[in-house]
Amino acid sequence: MDRVQLVLLGLPILLFCSDVVTLFAPQPPSAPKPNHNQSPASDGLQPGDPSAADASVQEAHVDGPGSGTTVDLKFCASCSYRGNAMTMKRMLETSFPGIHVNLENYPPPFPKRALSKAVPILQVGAMATLMAGDQIFPRFGMVPPPWYYSLRANRFGTMASIWLFGNFAQSFLQSSGAFEVYCNGQLVFSKLSEQRFPSEVELQELIGNKLPDSRFGENQDSQFVENLDSQSVENFNSQSGENLDFQFEENLEKVPS
Repeated sequence: MDRVQLVLLGLPILLFCSDVVTLFAPQPPSAPKPNHNQSPASDGLQPGDPSAADASVQEAHVDGPGSGTTVDLKFCASCSYRGNAMTMKRMLETSFPGIHVNLENYPPPFPKRALSKAVPILQVGAMATLMAGDQIFPRFGMVPPPWYYSLRANRFGTMASIWLFGNFAQSFLQSSGAFEVYCNGQLVFSKLSEQRFPSEVELQELIGNKLPDSRFGENQDSQFVENLDSQSVENFNSQSGENLDFQFEENLEKVPS
């Protein structure tokens, strides 16, 4: 057995063992969700403590139009959507200070998850059959079929193909293709329904409309009214200046030379 055959045999076995260890490894504990009703900065502060005033000032700076609002971004982790989710999270935290954004994995349906768990077992069975088929088939009273000998003639290439196709099938079964946005538990955008990603401006408007008392919409309206008032004042001033100049010219023409 030369070096190339050792590499073709050892690499799939090594990666397969790593997949099995990752599959049955315990899940890491989930991070505790912060409590919005009680600020950690105010814990242990007495009413007469001078630092209580500083803590209240800091809390006033943290408070913003997005305080008390929780946005859940549930995306497909195996589809490499984490980068888009991080971009949307930074945009929302910048646009609405005080908002809390959670990033979660959106799992596929249960049948796909169950099949993805069965793929490593099928890989082990196929490789075991390929390596020891001469003893396995007679135990079941079967004669090894002709395709078994053709596959065993190139066992290293066959094992590599089993590992590659198995990993591809497992990745496909674990992907959900989802990018779902929830605001306070209410669905505001679904990639599964729209078949597209939301733009930053679109997501900003959707979340802004869900803020308490529609503060985002009121701010937009107040800014529009202020801009409209400033434009009206400028137009009025320009028109008044033109009228004064025109009246001055008329009076100047009426004066006898």
